Amino acid sequence: MNASIQRPLALLIIAVATLTAGCERPPPESVQHGYRGLAMGGLYNPALLAAQAPNNVAPVPVAAVAPGGPPANSVYKNVQVLNDLGVGEFTRLMVAMTQWVSPDEGCAYCHKAGEDLSSDALYTKVVARKMLQMTRAINTESKNHVGATGVTCFTCHRGKNVPAEIWFRDQGPATVRGNTAGNRAGQNWPAPQIGLTSLPFDPFTPFLDQRQPIRVISTSALPTGNRQSIKQTEWTYSLMVHMSDALGVNCTFCHNTRSFASWDGSTPQRATAYYGISTVRTINEKYLAPLQPVYPAHRLGPEGDAPKANCATCHQGAYKPLYGAAM
Repeated sequence: MNASIQRPLALLIIAVATLTAGCERPPPESVQHGYRGLAMGGLYNPALLAAQAPNNVAPVPVAAVAPGGPPANSVYKNVQVLNDLGVGEFTRLMVAMTQWVSPDEGCAYCHKAGEDLSSDALYTKVVARKMLQMTRAINTESKNHVGATGVTCFTCHRGKNVPAEIWFRDQGPATVRGNTAGNRAGQNWPAPQIGLTSLPFDPFTPFLDQRQPIRVISTSALPTGNRQSIKQTEWTYSLMVHMSDALGVNCTFCHNTRSFASWDGSTPQRATAYYGISTVRTINEKYLAPLQPVYPAHRLGPEGDAPKANCATCHQGAYKPLYGAAM
């Protein structure tokens, strides 16, 4: 092949490679989530789903025990949360928690070696007690979100001491170097939790910790007390990008793109997500943030706060945690 043909052919190969570099293989699959004819479908890449599947396998349950028996608190000392369980079911749950949270360390992760099991010497035991209270509260008080599926320690931990998806307050750089305009309002600081978008990188502190209103469209034409603005919209979209990524879905999983704000045209999943936000706010406020004095310094964030939850903590890329396996 002479040089006059080789050069154009090489350029053609480079051009084709460039144009097809962004194409997904295998071809994505479309799933209809909302009303037909309104493009309310979700696109899923089978290869990405296959790679994610091993992380969403429910654990093998510990063998059931016979009901009844003496109450756990009549056999063991310092039982503060599970005192309504029989000793057999209590022991079964302790075995399961070890598999869910500390399979490598075993019981010694919460119970200090050489001391009585009732001892609270390790901070991890104090945290575990609070987590049991939180789990029970979610399963009984947040049925609008978790339904009959429920949650366990494994929903978040998945065999790890610390869940893979937690967050801390992070103020980030307050100003842009050489820019006299001042605060960048959380903008343009690439963060994986918001898909590396040019949006405020920490939507969790205002919306999942401080309970600020999540709103784009104003409910009033008057300026007094009206916080709706382009800036507020960007903060809201930052949270929405996180939710989309955390659940592995796109916007039409919850919204009708004809009118994002309209509840009448939205899917039922939007109501579930609404209650999910309420659930996350409650567990951060009542159970996770108050643990700050219990944690050692290396478990706290850069601002000194305790680890907290967001949508990804439970979902970890799946539209339902563990693809809806009953917990």
